Formats: sequence, structure tokens, C-alpha cells
Amino acid sequence: MNRITSQNIETFLLQNYGKSIKTASTIELYNAVSRVALGCVADKMYSNSGKKRAGYLSAEYLVGRVIYANLYNMGEIDTVRKILEEKGIDLEKFEEIEDLALGNGGLGRLAACFLDSAATCSIPLDGYGIRYRYGLFKQSLVDGFQTEGADDWQRFGDPWSIRREEDVVEIVFGDQEVKAVPYDMPIIGYGGDMVNTLRLWQSEPKVPFDFIAFNDEKYSDAVKEKNRAEDISRILYPKDDTYEGKKLRLKQQYLFSSASLQDIVRKLKRAGRSPKDIGEYYSLQLNDTHPVVAIPELIRILVEEEELSFSTALKIAEKVFAYTNHTIMPEALEKWDVKLFKAVLPKVYPYVRKINSSLKNQLKKLNIPQEELKKYSIIEDNKIFMARMAIYATHSINGVAQIHTEILKNTALPEWYKIYPQRFNNKTNGITQRRWLALANQELSSLISTKIGEGWITDLSQLKALEKLKGDEEFLHQLREVKQLKKNQLAAYIEKNEGIKIDTSFIFDVQIKRLHEYKRQLLNAFSILDTYYGIKEGRIKDFKPTVYIFGAKAAPGYFRAKGIIKLINEISRLIREDPVVNKFMQVVFISNYNVSYAEKIVPAADISEQISTAGTEASGTGNMKLMLNGALTIGTYDGANVEIVQQAGEENNYIFGARVEDIAEIEASYNPSALIEKNPRLKVVVEALIDGTLRDEGTEMFQELYDSITEGASWHKPDHYYLMLDFIDYCDTRLRANQDFKDPRLIAEKSLMNIANAGSFSSDRTIKQYAEEIWQLGNK
Repeated sequence: MNRITSQNIETFLLQNYGKSIKTASTIELYNAVSRVALGCVADKMYSNSGKKRAGYLSAEYLVGRVIYANLYNMGEIDTVRKILEEKGIDLEKFEEIEDLALGNGGLGRLAACFLDSAATCSIPLDGYGIRYRYGLFKQSLVDGFQTEGADDWQRFGDPWSIRREEDVVEIVFGDQEVKAVPYDMPIIGYGGDMVNTLRLWQSEPKVPFDFIAFNDEKYSDAVKEKNRAEDISRILYPKDDTYEGKKLRLKQQYLFSSASLQDIVRKLKRAGRSPKDIGEYYSLQLNDTHPVVAIPELIRILVEEEELSFSTALKIAEKVFAYTNHTIMPEALEKWDVKLFKAVLPKVYPYVRKINSSLKNQLKKLNIPQEELKKYSIIEDNKIFMARMAIYATHSINGVAQIHTEILKNTALPEWYKIYPQRFNNKTNGITQRRWLALANQELSSLISTKIGEGWITDLSQLKALEKLKGDEEFLHQLREVKQLKKNQLAAYIEKNEGIKIDTSFIFDVQIKRLHEYKRQLLNAFSILDTYYGIKEGRIKDFKPTVYIFGAKAAPGYFRAKGIIKLINEISRLIREDPVVNKFMQVVFISNYNVSYAEKIVPAADISEQISTAGTEASGTGNMKLMLNGALTIGTYDGANVEIVQQAGEENNYIFGARVEDIAEIEASYNPSALIEKNPRLKVVVEALIDGTLRDEGTEMFQELYDSITEGASWHKPDHYYLMLDFIDYCDTRLRANQDFKDPRLIAEKSLMNIANAGSFSSDRTIKQYAEEIWQLGNK
């Protein structure tokens, strides 16, 4: 690998901007360093070893700011820091550059971690997705309400991507034909030995400008097709509560699925291999249901372009594809209206029908009773069930945490597990320690390395050696010092970005994740209100001051989630304006939460809130990041929380609430209103939504939240996520943790035990399991 030097940075700046390192702007310097670094690894991006490769098909890649991770993995971060320091420039200036936020949450961040781990572990894995023109959205808080703006991540350029014009493919829809143009980003493994590729497709028109229409003064018509084509890859998850919105989403999914398959088939042919042997050379992982349309598309390509029989093509698809399920919630398992699907993808729909017919024939051979066929059917009630197609036409279905996989097998998909038990398997999610410890918390990683060496950077299980330091007073003191330093740094960052001052002697209690009802930010808010009233009433005494930090975005059309954001900000105002309580409590909702913000918050957190309703969070990865950095989990027995407490010990965390089996037992008779009437603490916090204590500025948001709990709303039954059921146990568990924080040594020991037992949550472990147990990668 070539090295980065001061000279080649200077040369790039001179040739492109006519400037030197000292005179270049931050953006120009960022572009120069990035392009020079890319030049050092570009040759490795396209060196195919001849081994069987895997492809990761995902609608999301929540990459974050790439420059630091890439320089770190290349072993060049200290070199670049020194080059810049000699010119009086701080490497941290690059924090001004926007995140690459082509994802919504854990699904997209997991994809990014997997790519990093695969390259580090010498696993040939390429990512495929969409190069959205704008990221998710830029969130602002105005009077406590979320407002959205365009996340124009490309406005400073995109120096880490290479446009590959020679690999353009055509995509045909029922009403439109477009070009899919690939942009390749390097995925650099730690040490720089392996460089895989993330190929993102951008939708562009076949004819970008209608000259005749323009000359006829039809100016809008002249660029109509350009705009229509570019709309397809303009934003992640366009609003889909209308026909046109659903149509656009389906086009997005087909764009990157079809383009990726066409690309792979073409590569096989260029290498002198037959597409019918694609299963010998590629394994393709479907990250949730978004890319499942790839199944009938591959079959279509093999039948129509390679002249294989349908039955042969179906067998090939089954060998090629594997499916990761990320949710058990029915509303998140995609279904497409048949009429819409046929209109958008008329050439693909016949193959969906053939797959469905093949399934029915197989079910008959398995003697499945006629009355049970409906729950398997891929096409039913004028809808296409994508998860069912994924289960039938792949060779592997994996859950992403032990409890999630058991729920899939026993509760969510038991009929499928009954006929295909060998296909179901678990791959507990993971995170890359290089991003989430080595880079995000350099002080802690340095301390760890002085005690056990640097082997943990590529083998996180080595953290287990830290357990022997549990009684080491000096080390425990150093752990506390690092945590305090990270809290100070976060407080300074929040003051700079939000204009809010935080007392760093407070406990930092953190809930950072996508805003969704099942993640129960509302339960957190109610609990904070309970503590507020408890302190005012004198019921809660000797309370250790706490700042509650939230970071979350609500989908633009998700009214109830937006109401929760407003509620949290109203509770913040209530506490801030109360001189009796504001000495003990503070609530901070940070704006525009993203990967870079997470890199500041995660190392500073004392408490990690993982409070989803048992049985709803497939895994979670934020819980792993916070654990790795020494935060203590307050959580339900849900997702990867189960494995976290198995590894680190329940005594070193705080578990509360109903479990899956408890909820199943009371589900039919559950009456949240009776619980509210019976418990004064519950009643006062819920009534605060409508009694004037909290203000929603006439939007009726708080009334709607109240109704969703007491009466049910939209498709919800009352208190669909059992906030009232878990409320008292949650509040009391939080108070127990609060009292424990009065003993700094005890907390340092608990923190150490979490760090030392985080080894199994490395995405290196997870991706090796995918490679060995699902993809069966080997020399070809």
C-alpha cells in the first residue's frame, strides 16, 4: 500500500485548488486528504482473488463520517495528524464535514459495521445499496417540535467515491426506463491488507435533457424525465402513505436489487463463467425485506436472458440467497399491493406468481392441510408478502439475537419453522470495536491497551483479561477518570451545538436510538415525570442528580413519535423552570442525532436505556456500543439485552419488566386504564398529558398520546407496548441504580465487568459466522 505524504497532499491541493495546506479551507483539505488516501488503496478495491464472494444487499448504510475510520484502518491517522499539526491545523477540524447518513438506525449501522469487519477479517464481502442524493433528513428542534430539512451530504463533494461509468446498467419499470450508475467506496480492513467495495447505485435518466422541448419553450418538459429518474434515488424512505409514495419505494428497492444482480452476472461473464453457476461464486444476503424483490428478478434474468428453466432458476436462487429478519412486528414485514406491483414491475410479477405456485405444490407434497395454506401463501388477499417469499426461496433465515430467533421459530413464524427447521439460525448482531472504542474513546482504548496489549482491536474476546483488574484500585480510579473526561468532552460539545449547559457531576442517563413507540421513549419520559413529582413531594429523598440525554429522529409522517419528542422537550422545560427540582434533574434532547453525535455520547454515558417491550427489539446494537464503553444497562429482557446480562452478569446491570411469556399470559385481559386508576403515581403522570401541566401548543399531540394508552389509536389496542404494565418496576429500578451511583467504586466495578465481557458482541465474530455458516465461503 502506498503511503500518505505531505508532498502528495500539497500536490493535490495545488493541482485542484491552487492552494497549499496552510491556505486551503477545511473542505479543500478534507477532499485532498481523502483523495490521496483513496489513491493509496484504490488498486486493492478491484483485485479479485478468485474466491467465492458474498454480497450484502441493504437499503441502508449508516456509515457516518468516514475519514477517521479509513485513516485509522490504513494505519495513517497519526501520519496525517502530524502533517497537519506541522502546518498548525488540527485533524479534528474534519468534524465539520457532514456524516454519510444513508440509513435510519440500527439496520444501516449494522451494515456498515459488517463491511468493516469483513475487510478486517479478510472476508470477500461487497455491499450494494442506493446512493441517495440526500440523507435521512436534518433534524431541528423548534419550540420543542421536530422539524425536518434536507441532509445535503454531497454539498462538500464526495471524495471517497469513484463513479464507474463503464458499469452502468439499465432498469426497466412499467412506466419508465432509467440508468443505474454505480459509485464505489473503499471498505478498508484494519491494517489495510484487504479493501472491499461498497457499490451504491444512483438513478439517472437515459436522456437527461429534451433539447426540442426546451427550444419549443416547454422548459419544465425538457427536464421532466431527468427529475423523474433522479427522484428514485433522491431520499431514503420517501413517505409512502399514498399510491405514488409506495410506487417510489418499490422502484427504489428494484433499482438497487436489479442493478446489483445485473452487475454480478456481467462480472461472471467477463470472468468466463456461466451465470447458471452463480451459486458457486456468490452468496447474497438480503438485509431485511427491502431487497427481497431480488429473488424473482434473479429468476427472471436466468430464465429470460440465460434460457434456464424456471425450476432450475428457482433452485439457483435458493442457493444464492439468504435472508436476515430484523423484526417480528407484522407492520414492518413488507407487503405490496398486487395491482401496484404489476404496474411498476410487469416483467417481474409473473415470476412472483410462479414462485407462489411452486410453494403451493411443495406444501401439498408436505401434506399441509388446505385450510392452513393461506398463512404460507406469497400472494394472498391481493397482496404480495415479501417475508414469505424470502423464507421460501432462500436457504437460510437468521434472527439477530438469541431471544429474537427463538421468537421467530416458536411464535412469529412457527409454521415455517415446522417445515424448514434446518433453514433457521441465529446470528447475534455485533459492532466494530475499531469505530466504537478505538476511535470513539481513545482514552479508554489507550488505558486498556496499556493493561492487556492491543490484540483486542482485532480480537475483542481479549477484553476478558480485564476481569483480573476488578480489585485493582488504581485501574478502577483510572476508569472513573476516563469516564469523567468523556463526560466533560460531551458537555462541551452539547454546549457548543445546542447552547445547553450540563453539570458533569450529574449521572449521564442516555437513550439514543430511532424514535419509535416500541422503543418506549414515552416510558422514559413518564418515569422522569414520576421522579420529578417524587422529589417535589418529598417521596424521593437523597437523589443523586441526573441528566437525561435523548437523541432520536421520528419519521416525518409519524405523528405520535413527533408528539413524544415534543413531550420530552416539555418535561425538560417543566424541570428547567422549577428551582426546587432543577438542582437534581435535567433533560436534554439533542438535535440531529447521527453517528458522529453517537461517537461523543456513547463513551460519556453512565446509564444505557434499553427499555423496549419484551419481544419487540430484534437485537439492538446501541446497547452493545454503550456496554463496550462501560455504561450500565437499564433494560428489559429483550433483544441482545438478554445476552448482555448473560455475559456481564445481571448483578452488573439493571433488568426490569414483564418478559415475553408474562405478556403472552396477560395479553387478552390487559386493561391499562385499570392500572392507571389503581396507582396514583401512574395516574398523575398520564393525566399530565391532558390536565394542562404540559403544553402541546394546540396540536392535540398529547391528547393523542393519552388516547393511544387509554383507548387505543389507529391499529393499536390500548397501551399496545405495555408502558403501564412496566411503569412502577421501571421507576423503582431506576431509583435503585441511582442509589448505587453514590458508591463510585461499586459503579466502576460494574462498568469494568461490562467492558471485560463485551467481547462476544464484536461484528468480527458475527461476520465470521455468516461467512462460515451461511455463505460457506471458500476458494473457487
